[in-house]
Amino acid sequence: MALKLHKKLPRSVRKFASLLMMISAPALAADVPAQNEAKPPAWAYPVNPPDFKPVPDDGKLKHVPDSTAAYTLGQLRDLFMAPDWHPEDHAPMPDVVMHGRKPGVYACGVCHRADGPGGPENSSVAGLPAAYIIQQMADFKSGSRKTSVPQRGPPQAMTSLAKAATADEVAAAAAYFSALKPRQLIRVIETNTVPKSYVAGWFLAAVNTGDTEPIGQRIIEVPEDLEQFEHRDTHSRFIAYVPVGSVKAGQTVAITGRGDKTIQCRTCHGPELHGVGAIPGIAGRSPSYIFRQLYDFRQGTRTGISSALMKHTVANLTDDDMLSLAAYTASLTP
Repeated sequence: MALKLHKKLPRSVRKFASLLMMISAPALAADVPAQNEAKPPAWAYPVNPPDFKPVPDDGKLKHVPDSTAAYTLGQLRDLFMAPDWHPEDHAPMPDVVMHGRKPGVYACGVCHRADGPGGPENSSVAGLPAAYIIQQMADFKSGSRKTSVPQRGPPQAMTSLAKAATADEVAAAAAYFSALKPRQLIRVIETNTVPKSYVAGWFLAAVNTGDTEPIGQRIIEVPEDLEQFEHRDTHSRFIAYVPVGSVKAGQTVAITGRGDKTIQCRTCHGPELHGVGAIPGIAGRSPSYIFRQLYDFRQGTRTGISSALMKHTVANLTDDDMLSLAAYTASLTP
C-alpha cells in the first residue's frame, strides 16, 4: 500500500519521501529509547465524559460578531452543512467542504470550519500544502495515521470520512484549503495558575466561576468565547496557558536541537517554521494539536511517509520537551 501511495504523489513529494527514507534508514538502526509507556496526558487528549450532552436546541437563531448570518443550533450541528459566517473571507467553498456527501462524507467545513482554522480538538488546515493534505487523507484511510487515545471522536471521524471520500473530493478540499492564508488566532500566556477547565466537546473550556488551579506541566488551551467557538465561527480566538519559561525552552530545542537530543525544526520546516514545499508549517498552530502529533510520532501510533524521520526526531524528547516545543510554535506568526 505504501508503495502504491508513493507512486501517486507528485514528483517533488516523491523526492522528499525518498530523502526521508535515506536519512531515516541509518538513523533507525541506531539505539533509541523504548517507547514511553506512560499514559497520554489528559490535557492534550480531552475525551468527552460518558454523560456528556450538548445544550439542547431551543430553535432560536444564533449570531456571532461581525456577521449578518444566523443559524439555529440544529443547523450548526448538521454534519452536512458548514456554517459560513464570513463568506467575504474566502473563495466559494467546494461542495465537499460546504455540504459533504451523505451518508459518510461529512462537510469538511463543519469540523475544520469554513476557511480552515479548525480548533484544539482537530487541526488547522488553512494554508497546508495540497499534497500534504492528500497524503494525510490516504494515511487515515490506510490506517497509517492513528492516535494514542483511540476513543477520541475527531480521529475516528477522519478515518471514517477518508474511507468514504473519493479521490476527486479529497483533491477539491485540498486545493481549497491550501489556497487559504492561516490567521493568528492563539494568544500564548505563560503562567503558574490557570482557570479550572472541563471537557466541552473533545476540547477544554474554562469554567465561568473564576476558580483557578496550578498549571503544573500542562498546556490549557481554551476558547476566549466558548459559545462563539461552539457556533463554529472562524473568527474564534483561543488562549493557550503554558508553564512559565516554556516558550524560551521550546525555542532552544527548536533552534539548536539541544545538542544531540534532536535536530533543528527549521531543518525541515523552514527558517520561520512556515513549511517548505510539501512539508507543513507548524508556526501559530494549536499547541494541543502539535503536542498530540509529537507524542503520537514518538509512540509509533502515527505512521506514514514522513513518520520514520519524525519518530527518530522525537525519540529522545520528554513530554516536557514536547510541551515546550508546542508552546513555542504556538507563539509564532503562522
